[in-house]
Amino acid sequence: MQQRLAPGARVTIRDEDWVIRRIDLSDDGGHALTCDGLSELVRGTSASFLDRLEDDIQIHDPAHTQLFQDTSDYFTDSLLYLESQRLRTVANDQHLHRAHQAVMKAADYQRVPAAMGLAQVRTRLLIADGVGLGKTLEAAMLATELDIRGRGRRILVVTQKSMLTQFQKEWWSRFTIPLVRLDSAGIQRIRNNIPSGHNPFNYYDKTIISMDTLKGNNEYRNYLDKSRWDIIVIDECHNVAVRKGDAGSSRRAQLAKHLATKSDTLILLSATPHDGSPNSFASLIWLLDPTAISDPDDYTRADLDRKDLFVRRFKKDIKGQAEGQFAEPVTRRLSARATPQEEVAFQSVLEIPFTQTGARAQGKQGELQRVGLQKALFSSPAAAGSYARNRIDKLRRRPAPSDAEKEEIAAFEAFLRALDAITPERFSKYQRLLTALCDPQAQWTGKDSKDRLVIFSERIETLKWLMSRLPGDLHLEKDAFTILDGGLSDVDQQVIVERFGQEHDSLRVLLCSDVASEGLNLHYFAHRLVHFDLPWSPMVFQQRNGRVDRFGQERTPRIDYLLTQSEIETVKGDLRVIEVLVRKDEQISRNIGDPASILRKHSSEEEERVVADALASGMSAEQFERECIEQAAAPDDAYDWEADFFGAGQQQAPPAPIPPEPHRFFPDVYAFAKQAISRIPEAAGYRIDDQARMLRLTPPADLRRRLRRQLPAEILREADEYLLSAHPGLVEESIQRAREADRQGAAWPDIQYLWPQHPICQWLIDRVIGDVGRRRAPVITSPHLAANECAFLMLGLIPNRKGQPLIAEWKAVVRRGDQDHAIEDFDTFCARAGIAERGLPNARRALDLTALQQALGDAVATMQLFVEDQVKRFSATRAEEVKRKLAEMDELRGAQERQLELRLANVLDSVRTGRRARRMKDIEDVFTEYGQWVKDSLEVEPMPFVQVLAGVAARP
Repeated sequence: MQQRLAPGARVTIRDEDWVIRRIDLSDDGGHALTCDGLSELVRGTSASFLDRLEDDIQIHDPAHTQLFQDTSDYFTDSLLYLESQRLRTVANDQHLHRAHQAVMKAADYQRVPAAMGLAQVRTRLLIADGVGLGKTLEAAMLATELDIRGRGRRILVVTQKSMLTQFQKEWWSRFTIPLVRLDSAGIQRIRNNIPSGHNPFNYYDKTIISMDTLKGNNEYRNYLDKSRWDIIVIDECHNVAVRKGDAGSSRRAQLAKHLATKSDTLILLSATPHDGSPNSFASLIWLLDPTAISDPDDYTRADLDRKDLFVRRFKKDIKGQAEGQFAEPVTRRLSARATPQEEVAFQSVLEIPFTQTGARAQGKQGELQRVGLQKALFSSPAAAGSYARNRIDKLRRRPAPSDAEKEEIAAFEAFLRALDAITPERFSKYQRLLTALCDPQAQWTGKDSKDRLVIFSERIETLKWLMSRLPGDLHLEKDAFTILDGGLSDVDQQVIVERFGQEHDSLRVLLCSDVASEGLNLHYFAHRLVHFDLPWSPMVFQQRNGRVDRFGQERTPRIDYLLTQSEIETVKGDLRVIEVLVRKDEQISRNIGDPASILRKHSSEEEERVVADALASGMSAEQFERECIEQAAAPDDAYDWEADFFGAGQQQAPPAPIPPEPHRFFPDVYAFAKQAISRIPEAAGYRIDDQARMLRLTPPADLRRRLRRQLPAEILREADEYLLSAHPGLVEESIQRAREADRQGAAWPDIQYLWPQHPICQWLIDRVIGDVGRRRAPVITSPHLAANECAFLMLGLIPNRKGQPLIAEWKAVVRRGDQDHAIEDFDTFCARAGIAERGLPNARRALDLTALQQALGDAVATMQLFVEDQVKRFSATRAEEVKRKLAEMDELRGAQERQLELRLANVLDSVRTGRRARRMKDIEDVFTEYGQWVKDSLEVEPMPFVQVLAGVAARP
């Protein structure tokens, strides 16, 4: 019976034995086979072959499998082989099999994105959960599940430069996904380690890089063009959305659009996935699925419901699924009455005669200039002084300043003199900060390494001033403070974040600009956060707060807002407007909802513009709340795109329960690893610790070669031993200890997670399978079978046209006496036959396997017919699904073509024809490619693959 190539098949190519791990369509119309070596010369290596270039690919016929007697104690060698096959082979179903076992605090809501991604024909998902819910972990869960299905070998993560190390560590420490970091230091290191001219994206399967590096480095853009991945993750993806009038966003959007074509799976992450405009959000949806939306300016939630392309929830939406995971933050508004010197400076701002193009600025323009200076003064005298000096320099550089400009210069010089009078002792907000840190509610001393402080200001001059004053006034060493701002290099930013998370580091206070307000984990030893100045954006409020108020925070977050009170009516009114934002932020923190719902602008720049306009127009706090907040929350009768899409979050039922574990031959992965390592002579120096469920291993040569190609330099230990534990609690403790490392320490956990996804565990699995030998299967004897009974344990894989196993049929083919072979459930048979660790003593009596070998052909034919029948049933179901999907695509295609005609209706005839042709070609290409992808993914190959795993005979 002819066999076809399929994942899991054993083949001989170029006189060496391989097991096919995956099959992809190749550019020449054939298939690219990704294989792992089995025979001695190629064991532990991987290779890719194009089937059209190989003259002789010999597929091993399962009916010709050679049976051999297993003489190991308790048939342990057979059990290791069977367990390895079980661990390696997972069908492409919709259930979570492994990701929930990672080193993390489990919560039901975290499984939802993975379940959604697995349910899709083509996994393309925007995870848009609110700040602090753990999008990085949710993405890792989905990546893990795809990897065990053979759909995640090559991964590219694109994130911000400050997030590179944090993202890399989270994915490795908790999921053992090794991402090679391509920051400025990593790029140089890789250039030294790989052959000249090699593409690092092809040399390393899993990499992480910043969008800035990809955007600005032409060399890496060229490498990008020549690479393809199984999974691409774009973190903080709102930065790659199309935004009108932002040339920088256009360049990032073009790069993201290019990346989207480089992978079957695309995962986008953002807590702020839209700027309030349908077009901007549509640009992200287009990255996921260009067939989903016909008009980016006019679509509804119903247009996307059938695609299920995004998940967006806030803490209020998942409270029932995350019991006890989020402590409600305690907020304080710390007010300070302005000193007389500050009041003089406030009054000076009101008296400055701002100019524009040489003349006195009138109306709103002049007021906006005043508001800009006032915002700097609300931050600190240092920030206001920098603003004033820059303005004076600009005016003095003019060839011939006008009288009005000279008057403005004189007013600014008077303003600077007023600022000079605001000494630290007369800087009311600063003194309020010092008092607040020492009051009975806070009792912060800076001595406790586990009680650190985060202070935010949007002005770098303010941060520098705080850096110069706080150490002395708090009686702490200067090295207890540092500034984190966007002017630092990628490596320096990552080092600071690392230090702040290391218990034994001297750093106690992190002075942050808003570059640190997105994504960073600052909560390990910090639960206190101070807004030294108040952002004019509710979104920035929540992004800042999310650095300490996030998943995994073990203490109650304490958020302080510093406010100044003035007796000058105009200034008092302006400050009351800002205080409205503080009050709304406190409400959002309690309700744990969407901060964008306050002003409904969805970008910090637009929110700040609303506030600045309100102040410039002299709006009162009551007017501001009524006209800018309440009216924004109650739009007119026109269609409200935002409310339709995001108004209520996504109220979801808990995900489906985790399916029960199938029959395992060892109680856990530690028991499996302990037995597997004992069978590898080259690993003779290993040690085990049953209490810690730990394996200590110095890698032998073949493993060292493998790890050198898989692990980043931060993890790779060329000479030292690796410590792996199957106890998640011990790994978590190791993660915590790593943060205590000194500044020169690697700060990576010394204990790694022993589970099937770890590269060393994968090596054990490959060695076990490879050691069985070419086209062979062991025979087990059981006293629990009838005297005339025998069986074969088999695996039947039903692949799709991409070679991915859609269904894995684990069966026992049983025969009693002269009866025909019958199919029995795999787990049921193994249980009744006692096939489990130490379940069957092995007497090692010589067996005559002739009859069993002769029966194998009929048993394989029985299994083949069974699986082919399953293929027919499954194909009938899938045919209906393919038909439905293609009909849906025809409808979407028609919608895009109709929309094209509407857009071209008013275009000149001379232009219309060319535009129509170009756009129609784009539509044709997109839908043709997607339609073929649907067919390849959903339609099954008519000839399944059958593998003989073991024979089972009655004990004589």
